[in-house]
Amino acid sequence: MPQNNKPGRRLLRRLYGSWYRVRRNISAFARWCLFAVIIGVVVGAVGAAFEHALEWATETRQEYSWTLYFLPLVGLFIAFWYSKMDMPLERGTNFILTSVRQDHPVRLRLAPSIFITSVLTHLCGGSAGREGAALQLGGAISGNIGHLMHLDDKDSRTITMCGMAACFSALFGTPLAASVFAMEVISVGVMYYAALFPSILASVIAHQVALQLGGGTTAFTLSGVPENTDVLLIVKLVAFGVVCAGLSALVCIIFHKIGHLFKHLLPNQYACIAVGGAVVVLVTLVLGTRDYNGAGMQVIERAIAGHAAYEAFFLKLVLTAITIGVGYKGGEIVPVLFIGATFGAAYGGFFGLAPSFAAGLGMTAVFCGVTNSPLTSILLAYELFGGQSLALFALVIAIAYMLSGYYGLYSEQKIIYSKLRPQFIDRKTK
Repeated sequence: MPQNNKPGRRLLRRLYGSWYRVRRNISAFARWCLFAVIIGVVVGAVGAAFEHALEWATETRQEYSWTLYFLPLVGLFIAFWYSKMDMPLERGTNFILTSVRQDHPVRLRLAPSIFITSVLTHLCGGSAGREGAALQLGGAISGNIGHLMHLDDKDSRTITMCGMAACFSALFGTPLAASVFAMEVISVGVMYYAALFPSILASVIAHQVALQLGGGTTAFTLSGVPENTDVLLIVKLVAFGVVCAGLSALVCIIFHKIGHLFKHLLPNQYACIAVGGAVVVLVTLVLGTRDYNGAGMQVIERAIAGHAAYEAFFLKLVLTAITIGVGYKGGEIVPVLFIGATFGAAYGGFFGLAPSFAAGLGMTAVFCGVTNSPLTSILLAYELFGGQSLALFALVIAIAYMLSGYYGLYSEQKIIYSKLRPQFIDRKTK
């Protein structure tokens, strides 16, 4: 009799085990639905407020050009603020990447600090963007929400990525690219796929919240996109991708070298940031244009229309490297898009490409080369340009990723697998 009951008992154990796994999965799904909604609403609202504050700063700077002269003074305030908050000036986005990979706590004070100091940087003409600041803002808020919820270290990493994605999405209006970027940028070659669902949900909700609060979606219309693909066009795209890879490496080198140079010559952080601000003011006055102050979205729009000066990409590169390198706050991503777009618009004709189309290619390819995020870059091309000739964008992006070497904007970013062969290397970018 007992022998006859064994198959039945095994079946019951299997059914119970299956039900337990299903219940555990449903419970995890429900928890992350709740967490993602909270992050999406909170970070989306903060992201919208941040966008409006930056717009106010930009409009005020454009209306009152004399605000530029206060940039060195604002630099002294930023150095003082971070000193009082007991936060090193140079941590920035690198600290958020480290917090996800190693579960380092992110103090809530980072959120108001990056909010206020980024607005001041834009108000007084620092050459900086906004999405890098958004990663810090969203990561700090969500990380602390996770702490209040008593999440373990693994779930804390996931909720921090949700916040990064949500704020990026709220500010730039590209929820798909934002979701993947938060996972892809931390460790190249390895993605935390467990964060995929909550990051997408938080990004979509944050984007919708930002839209309801007056935010917008970033999108451009390209002209000169090839209707037919032939061998000659592929050769042109390959050549352009190779050059974009070299430009990406140059961007990273100059970004790091200029910051190190200023800090070596002026080890005192107050002197360093004040002198750096004065240099930005002086260069702006010599150039006689304010195109290179702030994020430069207007210049990007002109580049997408096919108009850019030959020197525009390099001037933006140097001024942004000085601004961020000496300690001003903001972000690096929009300046990188500026560099790629103006380079493509100015030099695309040398490759037989329409200036507008080359500007779009340059934006996404250089972004990929400096962030080492090819999947994000392809999604960015889709969301920014509506998917026109997406395969052509993917080709140039892939080349920029492969040939840009192991350089990166973020020194704490890790390259887990080689770009050239399926080989584990586990090294930081340079």
